[in-house]
Amino acid sequence: MHCYFCNAVLVCITEDTPINTIEREDGWKGFRIQGVLNFSLIGILSEISGILADNNIGIFSVSTFNTDYILVKEENFDRALKVLAFAGYNIV
Repeated sequence: MHCYFCNAVLVCITEDTPINTIEREDGWKGFRIQGVLNFSLIGILSEISGILADNNIGIFSVSTFNTDYILVKEENFDRALKVLAFAGYNIV
C-alpha cells in the first residue's frame, strides 16, 4: 500500500483507500518538483501555485523535507503542465 498520512488526511492511490473511509475525493493526478530542495530555497511552491492559481487551476500540495508534490484534478493536469512549461519550467 502506498499511502501517506498528513494531519488526519490520507493521501493514497484510489485502490488503496481503506474500506472504512468516511469521505474521499478521487480524480487527482500529481507531479513532483524535480531535485532536492534544501531549506535555503524559498518560494518555489509559492511561485508554482501562484502560476496555477492565475490560470484557475486549484492544487493540493504535499511537502516533504526535501521535495514537494503538487496534485491537480485530472481534468486540469495537462493544462497545468502546459502552463508551467510556458512559464519556463522544464517538464520531464
